Amino acid sequence: MINSGNATATDGGIAVTGIFSPTVHLPPDVMRPPAEVDAPAGLNNLPHKLSLFVGRGEELDRLDAVLAAPGAALVQAVHGLGGVGKSTLAAHWAATRPHGCAPVRWITADTPAGVQQGLASLTTALQPVLAKALPVEGLAEWGLQWLASHTGWLLILDNVNDPADIAPVIGRAPGGRFLITSRLATAWSDATPVRLDVLDDAESLTLFTRITTAAGPRDLDGAAGLCTELGNLPLAIDQAAAYLAQNPIVTPSGYLQLLAQHPAAMYSHGAATTPAQRTIARIWDITLDQITTCQPAAADLLRTLAWYAPESIPTTLADGSTDPPALHQTIGLLTVYSMITVDPATGTLAVHRLVQALARTPDTNDPHRTPSHINQAREQATSNLYNALPPALYDPATWPTWRTLLPHIDALADHTDADTDTTAYLLNRAGRFLADQGSPTRGVRLLQRAVTAFERVLGKDHADTLISRHDLASAYLSARDLDRAIPMFEQSLTDQARVLGEDHPNTLYSRSNLAYAYLSAGNLDRAIPMFEQSLTDYTRVLGEDHPNTLSTRSNLASAHMVAEDLDRAIPMFEQSLTDYTRVLGEDDPGTLSSRRCLALAYRSAEDVARAIPMFEQSLTDYTRVLGEDHPDTLYSRNDLASAYLSAGELDRAIPMFEQSLTDQARVLGEDHPDTLDSRSNLASAYLSAGELDRAIPMFEQSLTDYTRVLGEDHPNTLTSCSNLANAYLSARDLDRAIPMFEENLADKLRVLGGDHPDTLTTRSLLASAYQKLLSFRT
Repeated sequence: MINSGNATATDGGIAVTGIFSPTVHLPPDVMRPPAEVDAPAGLNNLPHKLSLFVGRGEELDRLDAVLAAPGAALVQAVHGLGGVGKSTLAAHWAATRPHGCAPVRWITADTPAGVQQGLASLTTALQPVLAKALPVEGLAEWGLQWLASHTGWLLILDNVNDPADIAPVIGRAPGGRFLITSRLATAWSDATPVRLDVLDDAESLTLFTRITTAAGPRDLDGAAGLCTELGNLPLAIDQAAAYLAQNPIVTPSGYLQLLAQHPAAMYSHGAATTPAQRTIARIWDITLDQITTCQPAAADLLRTLAWYAPESIPTTLADGSTDPPALHQTIGLLTVYSMITVDPATGTLAVHRLVQALARTPDTNDPHRTPSHINQAREQATSNLYNALPPALYDPATWPTWRTLLPHIDALADHTDADTDTTAYLLNRAGRFLADQGSPTRGVRLLQRAVTAFERVLGKDHADTLISRHDLASAYLSARDLDRAIPMFEQSLTDQARVLGEDHPNTLYSRSNLAYAYLSAGNLDRAIPMFEQSLTDYTRVLGEDHPNTLSTRSNLASAHMVAEDLDRAIPMFEQSLTDYTRVLGEDDPGTLSSRRCLALAYRSAEDVARAIPMFEQSLTDYTRVLGEDHPDTLYSRNDLASAYLSAGELDRAIPMFEQSLTDQARVLGEDHPDTLDSRSNLASAYLSAGELDRAIPMFEQSLTDYTRVLGEDHPNTLTSCSNLANAYLSARDLDRAIPMFEENLADKLRVLGGDHPDTLTTRSLLASAYQKLLSFRT
């Protein structure tokens, strides 16, 4: 790097700089050795605007502490992602902290030539006349000799890409202090590193506001959201704020829209005065140039990681090959350049969200982000995710893996165009898992995408399309969206019977699920005959002991229980439990569900002596097999509380209902149907305890929530309305109870029919209300 072949030659006052160079006559005092030249005042050359500096208190303190450590020579390295503010931190520290060093010189050290030029500039600052006498190599050597022969100076070597470029300087000049900034994270064995991360939310907003409002007040609507979208990265915030400062008609919210609609352009352009090389796109392109030169696979990996969630990326999602050493090498290179970080405790990866956004944005003018690069990376990310999925949906041992992958599946779905994606199989499986785990709304979103993709790629009658459409109907049913579930099940049954045949297992499964949807809607006249037909067909086609046959028999028993035909329901449940246990074992989810259903039947028959122990056993088994927070466990706890309520054990029922409601709201969300049921059950317990002041407001809230979430005609909404009217009746508020019962009866007659048990119950309650009204009047 430093070539002393053209070192300074002196003879009287004449400097000779080359064989064909003109002779330059210099004053004798200029030709003094570097060791005899003192630094005049005003030699500092810090380049950054310190007025834009915000935060970084901990990092500044860290630099102070490193400076205070003993040692004749100290190298301080600040490293971090490009655009995170390394240079700004170094300049601010050098300009404002009491380090006592002079002079302070700034050298852009990204190349050997840059280091050489920085040393040459030091020479010309000390001895300006030498600029005419020596070539740049000679000037650099003179400057290095000056550093080697003086102490107390501070040299800032900014943006070092290769430690070898600055090694001669550090090795020959031990008498001062060096502050190095670099994107390299692990190349500083002889330095004290100070890692720099993004700003926090408040600091980002302060920086954004300071730049945007420099010329006067501005509309800052959406500023906080924009800073979040930019990942609190200082350079990105600076770039966006400068753009807004020069475009007064654009608000932060408007910039967000531009970023979504024209990402490539917005990442590449700042304000009119923003240097092209200081935009986010250009800063990271320089880094990618270096990475690609070292290892092209590393750039491929970074583009693949861009499609996942930014945090907690398992290394399994980075592995697109069967070569672990090569994978470790690419991860190491990206880590060295601070493009990713590795959490040693978990072994997972993280990528700044803005790096991801840029890396998955195609730009025909960027050699690192051509459309083919982006498409290839998306396909690789999809393949990696699909290959990482556990083989089973319902095996509790696989659920931790599922939960680790779900944020990355969501991210891929969010970042992929529904009209062009090829993620159908991945999204379909993830949607089924979410629906089973008590997140049907999230499941529906993914399954809708899957159905659209299957229909577009495979056609409406392909077997995989039919399965996906059926899975979507099941997710609607889990969300109790019967208005969409039932028509989709009906269409699914028609299509599968036409394409696959009446006796195909998928057709039989579709018929059984349609019957269950009818049961959920309270349509017993259609549900029971369809269950009976399904049971006959399953037994004939798949046999007595097939899991689908067992499930259908249990569902038929449930329909008889809803119809209050317990003489048929209970023996059928008992047989189902025996068969499930024999065929699938004690801990199979079907066995657990069968035991719970039998306990419900015993409770409906007011046989609490058998119901309560069975509910207790069910809760124990669900907790052991599925875990404390599985939706089935939560509902099993609610069942047990209801059994205690039926037995009049309010001291046990009410606390359990309260805990159940708290847990379901936490795990499933306030608007999940199971949470709504739990709140209604707790209100019933308060009513049974005579606590009308607590029961009535909770019933009112339940009715409001059921109506909003499930709709006015949903069976649960109709039951909630009846419960509230009954609470008014208990409070002797007949002016509200009777009109509500009358309206509720009319709705149940219209929706459920005159013979439905719920309709009959409401008619009986209305009659009781009329009788009370007559007694009050007499």
